Amino acid sequence: HTALSARGALGQMVDVAQRHDAGVLCVEDVPRAQTASYGIASVGAALDARTSPLTAIVEKPQPAVAPSTLGVIGRYVLPAQIFAALENVKPGAGGEIQLTDGIAALLNSMRMLTHRVDAKRYDCGSKLGYLQATVALGLEHPETHAAFAAYLKTLNMGQ
Repeated sequence: HTALSARGALGQMVDVAQRHDAGVLCVEDVPRAQTASYGIASVGAALDARTSPLTAIVEKPQPAVAPSTLGVIGRYVLPAQIFAALENVKPGAGGEIQLTDGIAALLNSMRMLTHRVDAKRYDCGSKLGYLQATVALGLEHPETHAAFAAYLKTLNMGQ
């Protein structure tokens, strides 16, 4: 977890799942131009400031047809029924079985929610995001923060 929250992202999501007896997908707003890189969620009326019912989900839609800009960001609290749903999913984007399709199938029989966590997220699927996460961890970790911060000060930034 991060300094933004006393409870990490998955801990927050487990709390929501237990409170509402539902599966939970972590989401955040993404730029419309980037919807083709995410599963995109459609939601119903908000239950609270961070939680909404999932009404539909589509894998990597082009920006022009994306139903929203609410991207699913790779953290899930899913019921065990997801495995049976995935057994019946046909290969989709890239010839792969998509988790998004399994989640969409569960919407017919189970309550699924989206939740915006109170935690900093780094996209470690990109080189920049991975580097940002590494630097943040280096600066936060009690064993490395002082020496790493001193090291960063020695760098000739922007030169």
